[in-house]
Amino acid sequence: MAVSIIHRVTGNGLATAGALGLIWWLMAAAAGPEAYATFVFCATSPIGYLVMAGLSWFFFQHLFSGLRHFVLDMGAGYELKTAKIWSVMTFVLSTLATAAFWAAICLGKF
Repeated sequence: MAVSIIHRVTGNGLATAGALGLIWWLMAAAAGPEAYATFVFCATSPIGYLVMAGLSWFFFQHLFSGLRHFVLDMGAGYELKTAKIWSVMTFVLSTLATAAFWAAICLGKF
């Protein structure tokens, strides 16, 4: 049940933060170089990186939880032991995927 709640929270968080970030970026681009420089400064600050890392974890958590729900909708994975393992694995995989994603970014692979 917690995985389903986190799935909803991450989906809403991605939609809200994504929309606000997109609007901020577009407004900064339209307002001119000074506003855009402020946007870039905030996005590349330590707090900006923390927010982006959190959003990437939200993305991967929502992705793996959605895949879990997809498999459940097909009728598989309802055994108690299997359901518990998949629930825990969504958190483990989302954390590993976020770490790998940011490691690739920081090491210049993207």
